[in-house]
Amino acid sequence: MRLWSLHPSVLDRVALVACWREGLLAQRVLTGTTRGYTRHPQLERFRAVDEPLDAIGHYLMSVRAEATARGYRFDASRVLRTDAPAAGIPVTTGQLALELEHLRRKVVVRDPLWLPRLPEIAHASPSLIEVPGGVESWERAAP
Repeated sequence: MRLWSLHPSVLDRVALVACWREGLLAQRVLTGTTRGYTRHPQLERFRAVDEPLDAIGHYLMSVRAEATARGYRFDASRVLRTDAPAAGIPVTTGQLALELEHLRRKVVVRDPLWLPRLPEIAHASPSLIEVPGGVESWERAAP
C-alpha cells in the first residue's frame, strides 16, 4: 500500500490510479470492513487524527479532484465522507523528498515522458501539512 504524501498533481497515471484504489482500501480498513492491511504502517497517520474517516475522505477527494482534472472518472460515491474538512495531517519534508525520489525511480521505468513533470522540490497533498523533519517513522521503503 502506498498512500502518497505527494501532491496528486505530480503522480503519473499509474501512481494516481493506484493511490485511489489503495486509498479506498485504507478507508475500508479504517471502517473495519476488511481484515487485510489492518496493521499497515501508512495508516498510522490517519489513525492519529480525531476523525480518521474524515481524514481519508478528504485525502481521497483530493486524489479524485486531480483525476477529474485529467479527464478520469473516479466514482465519488465510493468515498464515505466526500465533504470532509482537511485534517491537517503533518508530513515531514524528509518524507516528501523520499517519496519524490521513489516516484522518480518508478517513472523512469514506466513513463519516462512524465519525468519532466516531476518537480525538484516535493509538495504535500492538500490533506497534509509540511513540517520539517526526516523520513517518517511509519515509512518502510528503503531510502
